[in-house]
Amino acid sequence: MKSSIKILSLFFLLCNLQIRAQEKNVIEKKSYTTRFLDSTESPTIDGVIDDKSWEIVDWAGDFIEREPDENTAPTEQTKFKIVYDKNYIYFAFRCYDKEPSKIVKRLSRRDGFEGDWVEVNIDSYNDKRTGFSFTTSVSGVKGDEFISDNGNNWDGSWNPIWYMKTNIDEEGWTAEVKIPLSQLKFGNNAEQIWGLQVQRRFFRAEERSTWQRIPQDAPGWVSEFGELRGLVNIEPQKQLEIQPFVVSQLETYPKEEGNPFRDGENRKFNGGLDAKIGVTNDLTLDLTINPDFGQVEADPAAIALDGFQIFFEERRPFFVENKNIFNYRFADNQDNLFYSRRIGRSPQGRANPSDNEFVKQPNNSTILGAAKFSGKTKNGWSLGVLESLTDSEFAKIDDNINKRKEMVEPLTNYFVGRAQKDFNNRNSFIGGIFTATNRNLQGNDLSFLRKSAYTAGIDFQHNWKKRKYFFSGNIVTSHVIGSEEAIAATQTSLTHLFQRVDASHVEVDESRTSLTGTGGRFEIGKASVGHWRYSGIFVWRSPELELNDVGFLRQADELRQYAFLNHQTLKPFGQFRRINTQFSQFSSYDFDGNFNRIQYAVSSNASLKSNWNINAEMIYKPIIYTNTILQGGPRFRYSEEFFKNIFINSDSRKKIRFSTGIIHSQGKDDSFSYLEYDFGFQYQPINSFTISINPNYVLNISKTQYVDEASYNSNPRYITADLTQKTLSAIIRMDYSINPNLTIQYYGQPFISNGNYKSFNKVTNPVAKYYGDRISTFSNNQISFDSLNDVYNVDEDIDGTTDYSIGNPDFSQVSFNSNLVVRWEYIPGSEIFLVWSQGIFGQANPKDDLFKGLDSQILGRKPENIFLIKATYRFLL
Repeated sequence: MKSSIKILSLFFLLCNLQIRAQEKNVIEKKSYTTRFLDSTESPTIDGVIDDKSWEIVDWAGDFIEREPDENTAPTEQTKFKIVYDKNYIYFAFRCYDKEPSKIVKRLSRRDGFEGDWVEVNIDSYNDKRTGFSFTTSVSGVKGDEFISDNGNNWDGSWNPIWYMKTNIDEEGWTAEVKIPLSQLKFGNNAEQIWGLQVQRRFFRAEERSTWQRIPQDAPGWVSEFGELRGLVNIEPQKQLEIQPFVVSQLETYPKEEGNPFRDGENRKFNGGLDAKIGVTNDLTLDLTINPDFGQVEADPAAIALDGFQIFFEERRPFFVENKNIFNYRFADNQDNLFYSRRIGRSPQGRANPSDNEFVKQPNNSTILGAAKFSGKTKNGWSLGVLESLTDSEFAKIDDNINKRKEMVEPLTNYFVGRAQKDFNNRNSFIGGIFTATNRNLQGNDLSFLRKSAYTAGIDFQHNWKKRKYFFSGNIVTSHVIGSEEAIAATQTSLTHLFQRVDASHVEVDESRTSLTGTGGRFEIGKASVGHWRYSGIFVWRSPELELNDVGFLRQADELRQYAFLNHQTLKPFGQFRRINTQFSQFSSYDFDGNFNRIQYAVSSNASLKSNWNINAEMIYKPIIYTNTILQGGPRFRYSEEFFKNIFINSDSRKKIRFSTGIIHSQGKDDSFSYLEYDFGFQYQPINSFTISINPNYVLNISKTQYVDEASYNSNPRYITADLTQKTLSAIIRMDYSINPNLTIQYYGQPFISNGNYKSFNKVTNPVAKYYGDRISTFSNNQISFDSLNDVYNVDEDIDGTTDYSIGNPDFSQVSFNSNLVVRWEYIPGSEIFLVWSQGIFGQANPKDDLFKGLDSQILGRKPENIFLIKATYRFLL
């Protein structure tokens, strides 16, 4: 702990010294003055800038290169004009190109950002942190994103209604853009001042140029924008959009004789409504009734041998849009007070049928409805309120004579409230969050679930010296309530493990009906100016902290300290466009005072002038202890580890491009190893079609892989074994764009993971330095395999009597998930989806090789298919 304090003290000293340094470069803020289209007709959006309405304003230009050679003249210049009327704001772009025949017109789905493009970023709040981005590809593809966290987060799920056209001529290419003011958020001041940035991608040179210069060592993106002036007496537009939808679905699957739930097919017709209502110009109410997410891509296949839950990214449109407002990542990794995948989760209960009964288990909880009130006011308030109700779910049980139901998920209400307030000239903010989960557990047998869960948090950030330095932090607390059974299950869950035999600071109390915990994070550092960045971080999660009702928490009972030192080049040199290098260190403790881990890392990212990219990383872990690997057993030591990886990516502009990488980790004395090969290949034979395949192979070997806990003479036995796990998978994608509004996309992932265990042993000295001293391997006289019952019988004292048995842990899981989606945006904001989803899931023979397992379980099985038609119509009122 003393070493950690010294490291933090050094960083504070560096901050103090740097604060006294004088700023050297002052960047001139550009300003553009627009004009109102009073009597002049609005421009026709056809991509040709010949309307008289454009003559009332001047061109702005004089772009400066940002990448790769910042603050130099770009290869080709760009200029733009801006006018507005009472309902729309209009942009005209002239992108010069001496060789118009070489302009790259690549098609893609919305937000593809392929080929040559120009984008405008608008900070209509003028809050220096958030903005709206509209990208116009020369091929006619739209891109739109909501910018937050001063450019650190770009949310492509935001899909406003707007209009654009492009045209290629002898001088290069031009574009006209028309954006409804209802799609932007701004105050009601008589005269508006907005942040403004225009950026162009010159594809052939992979060059970015901007109207407002933003140096590579700037403290952010939005805070450095120029200004848009001349917006006088524009009226805030209250947005009102209603989008009803209908869905027709057919599901086919192999018929099972005698099973009333598996007769070969299911049909379903459904409908619902999404709405977006502008309560004020700043704040929007989003509603969804009986939402459908049938067009959402399937999650990637994965297996977690450590027992922890797997974090999956949110893909459902209702929850993705404006997620930055509700985000509260309080510690590190994925820890968050709001994890929207909890809403509509798979039921947590399971039916208990008898031998002659069949069961139909629901896959997900039905979202009856959800409402989201969010936005940002002109006074700097970011507000978000989300309310969602999921229905009670029942497993159906049928023996072909009698039918009954068992509840597997109760009626549940989820609430999230979020607020942040900017102040100090937008250089600081303070915020808070509150979440609540309440389940209706009366009259059902789901007492293992928590009845209620509440979390609250306060976060803040302060920037000074023109955002050169920062100090940020957050504090969270949680309170969960439930039956004695539910709270005992919480205490013994993998997140908490109060039953650990060597932990003196926690113990299971089976009479408790609530738990209360805290957590938080503090960070201070240098964020901009010059080649160097640094920061120091302290994180804690108390033993009783519990977030997993509507949040995500992997492990409680931990204190961590981090130190980071970054160096970045600001100018191209030699064969390099840019090199970023990071040195880091972190250490970890539990609340019992145990020093559990320290590691040192160096990583580097190098971009070459050939537009190839190289990433490399090395990590050394001299001390590794874990409180969780024995899942309730004592603290366990891993041998010191050396981890390294390298990835190489070819020029992404080429028709043929590839990536390759290798990850390797090795424990001392060969106690464990991890080897992963990644390869990616992408081919774009024509501008409208792309095919890619990304295979992956993993070999995971451990001589102390946890298997199970047994009891011997009333004493616990923690069983581990020598594991060899092989995993083979691939992600296959095909994208065909008939035009910017009509696309066909295919996604497929074959996956197999095969694990074989041998040399079973018991843990004898879990903290011994040498891995062989931590375990005692069973002899052939002590353990035998019972193939009839698929178990290993252990006779520790070799008296001829089985002392305990271990289930055969060998596995071979196979799956193939695929989606074929045809998307047609027949008018702006209204879409038709044709979807074909296919799923194959099986258990292969663990003794077979990977390819044989794939063949028998994928090619040799009948798939389950879902055919879906979804139509939406977006009313913009």
